[in-house]
Amino acid sequence: MTSEPIYHGTGPGPITPDGCAVDYYATLQPRGEPELIHGAVPAGARILELGAGTGRVTHGLLALGHEVVAVDESPEMLGHVKGARTVASSIQDLALPEVFDVVLLMSYVIETADDDLRAAFLRGCRRHVAQDGCVILQRQPPEWYDTVEPFERDAGDGHTVAMTDLQRPGPGLLGATMRYTVGERTWTHYFLSKRLDDDFLEASLNAAGLSIAGFLTPDRGWVRAVPA
Repeated sequence: MTSEPIYHGTGPGPITPDGCAVDYYATLQPRGEPELIHGAVPAGARILELGAGTGRVTHGLLALGHEVVAVDESPEMLGHVKGARTVASSIQDLALPEVFDVVLLMSYVIETADDDLRAAFLRGCRRHVAQDGCVILQRQPPEWYDTVEPFERDAGDGHTVAMTDLQRPGPGLLGATMRYTVGERTWTHYFLSKRLDDDFLEASLNAAGLSIAGFLTPDRGWVRAVPA
C-alpha cells in the first residue's frame, strides 16, 4: 500500500469518498461503452455494475436489453439511476447472495495505487461472477503512464476537461488533478493510480481466482477475465 494520498475532490454538491463529484457525473453521457460491452456479452445478460455512479453506462445497457444491478458506495450517485436495481455498498464489502453473467469494473477503478484495495476489488468481482461468466475491466493502456502529459480540452456539450499537477512519484505510479468545468461550475479530482501491465494484471487476477481471456479493444484497455 502506498503512503501517498489516493483520492481527493472539490467542488459544488456532494463529493464521494473517492473524490468524485456527483453533480458533475450527472452531466456525463455514454461514449460508446454500452455498445462495446453489449457486443462482448450474451444477449440479455444479467450484469453487475460495480461503481455505477449516476448510471451513465447503466441506462444504455438497460436499453440494449440487459438486466443491471448498479452498485455504488454513494447513495447520492445512485439517486440518479433509473430502471435498475441499486445497491449502496463499497465494492470490497459487497456480498450479494447471487452471481451474474457479467461483472463490470470500469472507469479505471482497478488502477488504484492501493494494492490491498485492488486485491479486494478483484475478490469482489470473483465472488459475484458465475463460473461460466466473465468480468470486464477497464484500465489505461500501460504505455499511457509513460506518454500522458498535462492538457486542457473542450470535451463537447459545454464541458472543459484539464489534467494538471501531473507527477510520477514512484515506479509505475502516476498522480494528477483533473479539473472539470461545466458553465460556471468547476470541480477537481486528484487521483494516484498504478500501471497495470499484462503480467502484473494477470498475476493480480490469478490471486483472486480469475485469468485474462482477451481484450475488447485494440489498445488492450478493456480486459475480459474469466474464472480460473
